[in-house]
Amino acid sequence: MRDIQYRKQYDKDGYVVVPDFLSAEDFAELNHNLDRYICDVVPTVPDRGAFYQDKSRPETLKQLQHMGEYDPYFGRYVEHPRWNALARALLGEQFFFKDPQWFNKPPLILHITPPHQDNFYFCLRPPNVLTMWLALDHVNEETGCLRYVPGSHSCGLRPHNRTEVVGFSQGISDYGPEDEAAEVLIQLQPGDLVCHHGELIHRADANRSPTLSRRAFALVAEGISCQRDEEAFQVYQASASVQHVNVGLKM
Repeated sequence: MRDIQYRKQYDKDGYVVVPDFLSAEDFAELNHNLDRYICDVVPTVPDRGAFYQDKSRPETLKQLQHMGEYDPYFGRYVEHPRWNALARALLGEQFFFKDPQWFNKPPLILHITPPHQDNFYFCLRPPNVLTMWLALDHVNEETGCLRYVPGSHSCGLRPHNRTEVVGFSQGISDYGPEDEAAEVLIQLQPGDLVCHHGELIHRADANRSPTLSRRAFALVAEGISCQRDEEAFQVYQASASVQHVNVGLKM
């Protein structure tokens, strides 16, 4: 399927899955550089760059941010033509990528991803922003697959409150049985990509596997029409800061 053909499903449902997104060579190169970054760069980054469930246990590394600031390879990665072509087709306008991110649910580290909408954090108007999420491992019910509420991107932002989940300071406060009944499970093979709209409601369960990780690499693409609502952003940041203190955030 050509990239422009994905736009129809993306507009309707708020997400689209692209199997085997990268060539085998590009996927292997990305994995190699992620391993290098974790081994060589992560020990040198400030707290804001790496989140752990428990910093005394390196195997509980769960999130990397601002990767382009700390490593030239990831600083250049946002120029990759494959990612750029798909983002342009889905957003329908010029855009820019934010710094690359990496996510993990290590085996039996039983943290969930609470239901949320990414644009509650971004505070962009109009919300023409999307997340491109590349599976690095098998993603299924056992390892904690993404769960989307199709079409919810068209209904505006829901109320969010502080959570006690490291790395996810805010979650939807009125998420209920009707939302859960509407969920679609996104199960992926390594190399599959899923793109979701910034206001699509989504969540993920804990990784219950005793041996398997659930790693992903992500880029956020923001359309040039977007403007940040500074008042809303300041409110969000203040709430997030309180959450970090309350839960004793370990990075």
